[in-house]
Amino acid sequence: MTLHPTVAAVTDRIRLRSAPTRVAYLARLERARTNGTVRQGRSCTNLAHTFAASDSNDKPILREARWPNLAIVSSYSDMLSAHQPLERFPALIKRAAREAGAVAQFAGGVPAMCDGVTQGQPGMELSLFSRDVIAMATAVALSHNVFDAVLCLGACDKIVPGLLIGALHFGHLPTIFVPGGPMPSGLPNAEKAKIRQLYTRGQVGRDALLEAESKAYHAPGTCTFYGTANSNQMLIEVMGLHLPGTAFVPPNTPLRDALTQAVARRAARITALGDEYLPVGWIVGERAMVNAIVGLLATGGSTNHTLHLVAIAHAAGIAINWDDFSDLSAVVPLLARIYPNGQADVNHFHAAGGMGFLIGELLDAGLLHGDVLTVAGEGLARYREEPVLDNGVLAWRPAPTQSGDESVLRPTTRPFGPEGGLKLLSGNLGRAVIKTSAVKPEHRVVEAPALVFDNPETFMAAFDRGELQRDFVAVLRYQGPRANGMPELHTLTPPLGALQDAGFKVALVTDGRMSGASGKVPAAIHVTPECLAGGPLARVRSGDMIRLDGEHGVLEARVSASEWAERQPEPVNVSNDHHGLGRELFAVFRANAAGAEQGAMVFARSEIRAQGDDVR
Repeated sequence: MTLHPTVAAVTDRIRLRSAPTRVAYLARLERARTNGTVRQGRSCTNLAHTFAASDSNDKPILREARWPNLAIVSSYSDMLSAHQPLERFPALIKRAAREAGAVAQFAGGVPAMCDGVTQGQPGMELSLFSRDVIAMATAVALSHNVFDAVLCLGACDKIVPGLLIGALHFGHLPTIFVPGGPMPSGLPNAEKAKIRQLYTRGQVGRDALLEAESKAYHAPGTCTFYGTANSNQMLIEVMGLHLPGTAFVPPNTPLRDALTQAVARRAARITALGDEYLPVGWIVGERAMVNAIVGLLATGGSTNHTLHLVAIAHAAGIAINWDDFSDLSAVVPLLARIYPNGQADVNHFHAAGGMGFLIGELLDAGLLHGDVLTVAGEGLARYREEPVLDNGVLAWRPAPTQSGDESVLRPTTRPFGPEGGLKLLSGNLGRAVIKTSAVKPEHRVVEAPALVFDNPETFMAAFDRGELQRDFVAVLRYQGPRANGMPELHTLTPPLGALQDAGFKVALVTDGRMSGASGKVPAAIHVTPECLAGGPLARVRSGDMIRLDGEHGVLEARVSASEWAERQPEPVNVSNDHHGLGRELFAVFRANAAGAEQGAMVFARSEIRAQGDDVR
C-alpha cells in the first residue's frame, strides 16, 4: 500500500528538521559500538567485580567474556499492581538466556510511581519529573558498561518513557521491552464512573466509593482503562520494541511466561556479537516516531504522550512538535473505543483483534511505515501476528483480519471518526492540546465566562459551596512543570462531568495535565508557555469570555487586542510551598524544566536552548 501523502510529508519535514541532531546522535552510537563483548575491554579489577557475586553457572561465563551479557532493568514493586508481576521475570530471563548462549544480570531498578495513588495529593508534583529520574536511573544501571543488550521491564505512566529515554542514551545497545500485561477486567467502567460522580454529589459515601474502586483495581497487572500505562504498551509495540503481540497478554499465564523467555533468546541474537545487530538507536528513527504518533491517534491514547514522545524523540536526536501530531490527526481515523473513550477496556480490545488487527489496518491504509527496523527483525508486517502456545511451544499466527467487536475496534473503512483523538489548539492564550476522542461533538465547542483558580482545592471548594451551577470555563493556572511539576488534575473530572450532565456548558483550560484518563469534558491542557514562564494564560481574569473550539483548533480570550496587550500576568494567589513528601528535592527540576511542547524535560533543557526553544 502506498504511504499516505500526509504521513510521508510529516515524516520528511521531521527528517529535515532533525538532520543535524540525528546525524550527531548516530555518529555517537557508532563510536560506542564495540567488537566482541563489552566486558572484553574491562580491566581485570573491573571484570572481577562484575562476577564476584554470581552463581557457579554464570561466573565462568562472565569471566571468559565470550557470551553476551543481557542487562535487566526493572521497575518491580510489590505495592503497585502493574509492577508486581515483574518479580518473577528475572529468573525466567536468566534461565532462557543460558539456554540461548548468553547470561543475564539484574543491572538495576528504577522507581515506579503510580499516579493513581498520588492523584490529588502533594506527591503528584513528583510524577512527571519521575520520568527523567527513571531515565537517569536507567543510565546509572547501564553505566558499568559491561552489557551487550538491555531488557527493560516496566509498564506504567512515566516508567516506559523514562526507560526508553535512558536506553536511547546507550543507543548502541539492542533493547527490548518486557511488559507484565493487564489485570483481569473488573467493575465495568461505566459503573465505576457513575459511583465517582455520585460520591462527588454526596449521594453515596466513602465506603461505597472504596468498594467500587477495589472492584475496578483488584489484581496484579496494569489498570485496564486506556490511560498512559496501556498507551505505553501500544506505542512500544507499534515502534517495534516489543516482540509481536506482547502488549496485552495477561500476567502470570503460560503465554506471558513464554514471551518473557522468548525476549531473552531474541536479545541474545541481536547483539553486536552476531549478524543480526539491531541497536535501539537504529530502531527509534524518524519513521518509528511517526508510527508512534499514528498509533496514539488511531486509538485515542493518552495526552501525556504529547510530552513523552517529544522527549523520547529528543533522546534519539529527533525533533517533533505538536504540529506533527495535529497534521497527522487530520488524516488518521479513530479505530478504537476504549475507556475513557468508550466503555470497553484493554482486555476487550485485545480480544477483539488487538494490536495485530490495528497494525494491519493502519499498514493497509498506508498510515504506518512498514519498512522500519524492529526487534523482530522483519519490519512492521511481523506485528500483524499474534503469539500462541501450540502444544506448549510459543508460535505466532496471523492476527484476525476482521474485528471481533466493532463497538471496540473497527477497520479503517468504518472508523469511529475520520480524525484522530488529539487536536492542537492555538490562539491568544498560547498553544494547547485537547483529547477529542472522548468528548461528544456537541461538547467540543464552549464559549463561556472564565472562572480563574490557582489550584484544584479552590475549585473543589467553590463546587462544594454550590457556586459552579452555571456555564463557565475553569481556568486553572500555575500548574506547569516549572510551577509545581505539572501534576495531573483528575480530581476535577467528576465535578466537571456532573456539571456537564446537569446541562451546563463547562470546559477546563490549564497549563497542567489531565493525561490518559482525560474524559468527556473538553479540556485544553498543557497550555504553553506556562503561566510561571510569562504565558498569556496568566493574563486571564474571571469574567473574560473564553472560546475553546475543539473542532477548529481555537483557544482564545475574547478580549480586545489593545486591552490584552496592556494586561500583565497576574501572580499566583496561593502559597506554593514545595516542602514535604520530597518535593523540596526537586527544586532543581522545577527550575530547569522545559516547556510542555518541548517535552517538559529537565536534564536536556540546555540542549534545547542551544537549538532554540521553539523546535518548530
